[in-house]
Amino acid sequence: MYFKNISLKYKIPLRVAALVIVTAFVLASTMVYRDIKELRNHTVAHAFRMGGAMSDTVVAPMLHDDVWRTFEIINTPFRTPQHPVPDQSAADQGAEYILILDTANKVYVSTQPDRFPMQSNPAIAEPLFAEVLKKLPELRDLHPAVVESTTSDDLFLLTPIHSGGVMIGTLVMTYSKTPFTAHLYSLAWEAILITLLVLAVLLPLSLYWGQRMAAPLLQLSAAMNKITPNLPESSDIVLDESNDEIGQLGKAFKSMLVELKEKEHLQQQVIASDRLAAIGRLAAGVAHEINNPLGGMLNAISTYKRHGGQDPLTLKTISILERGLLQIKDTVAALLVEAKAKARYFDQNDVNDICTLVQPDIQAKHVNFLLQNNITEALSVPSTLARQVIINLLLNAIHATQQHGHVRLHIHRDGNNLLIDVSNDGSYIPKDMISYLFEPFTSLNEKGSGLGLWVIYQIVQQLGGLITVQSEPGETQFIVQLPLQEQHE
Repeated sequence: MYFKNISLKYKIPLRVAALVIVTAFVLASTMVYRDIKELRNHTVAHAFRMGGAMSDTVVAPMLHDDVWRTFEIINTPFRTPQHPVPDQSAADQGAEYILILDTANKVYVSTQPDRFPMQSNPAIAEPLFAEVLKKLPELRDLHPAVVESTTSDDLFLLTPIHSGGVMIGTLVMTYSKTPFTAHLYSLAWEAILITLLVLAVLLPLSLYWGQRMAAPLLQLSAAMNKITPNLPESSDIVLDESNDEIGQLGKAFKSMLVELKEKEHLQQQVIASDRLAAIGRLAAGVAHEINNPLGGMLNAISTYKRHGGQDPLTLKTISILERGLLQIKDTVAALLVEAKAKARYFDQNDVNDICTLVQPDIQAKHVNFLLQNNITEALSVPSTLARQVIINLLLNAIHATQQHGHVRLHIHRDGNNLLIDVSNDGSYIPKDMISYLFEPFTSLNEKGSGLGLWVIYQIVQQLGGLITVQSEPGETQFIVQLPLQEQHE
């Protein structure tokens, strides 16, 4: 389970190392097994050749019961000095001892007479011979045999001694398998050293290629981890693009992210539109219910002022009521925006009036106001609605900036559109708030009602225009695009 949690850039080298070790083990085992088998076969073949020659030589002495001559014959290899050279194989080291057994399986002669006396049972001196004696009946076909001890490192080679097809004894040559074991260890150490050398070469290469191969997958994994309730921007996702499977997977992931962002944006637009539409219907209903009695009260006050008494106190009270009702009417008008064609279009006089109306707010905060007006003729945009959009944007900009701050108004024509650009250096608007900026009762300052930007949004939408917001520390910019009436219609 722990291996599953390791990074791919480490898994790949580890798997390469494991593959090298397993491959080296299999190859080394195969080679060692083959080498040991060849060594054993060579030893047996060498022993059989020597045993065959020796068994033929001892036939005559045994027939004449010449024990001493038989002893000299089998003892000849031990009298010859043997000085192994470095490249001498284990098969050439010679037998440990040699025995000749008679037909009764008694010791006829031995190269170690103290250990195996004549006419003694060899199994008494060496219990391992019990296994050899069991094998002797198989020599009836007069063919040599090999007996491997299951309890020791001894190897017994049995060669029948016969004369005229009659078996007269058995030549037993005993070899130790210790040289085989030493050779096995030598081969194993060589295999281990070769494996370590191969690993020393392959591990750095596998680590390098592992990191190269895992890099696109790690990038893709990091990109997927960024998929949270707030989707990242495509520019924040770094993936290597290629035509292989991983590259195609990265391209598909980027395409999926773009589609998710579009879906998220559309969902936000739908939610915002539904919310604004519901609030707009509510506001329209409320405004309609208020306007009916409000119009009646204003008509009654107007009638009283024309035909009623002229008492100063009464007239003063009536004037106060009228101003209050008119203020209510203006507030209701802000909730019930209707974009209707007007007889008068937006021109230079409207710009001058706007500057005059906002001048008290500018002077109160000592704001540095910059006007860039490129309007030289009347533009076919309803002046009342355009004035209301510009005034609301300017007042918001003035309220947002600090004392002695800067506010800029740029009005110009761009093709068939009237462009209104209002910017200030006040507090910036957080990104998470821009999505809700044009909803009713969303205010950027504590003194606002939260209806100004909503009214602007309603006017722009009904005129078929577009409003965008860009805000960062040091500058907030509102850009309104209003199509000219000829093009809009």
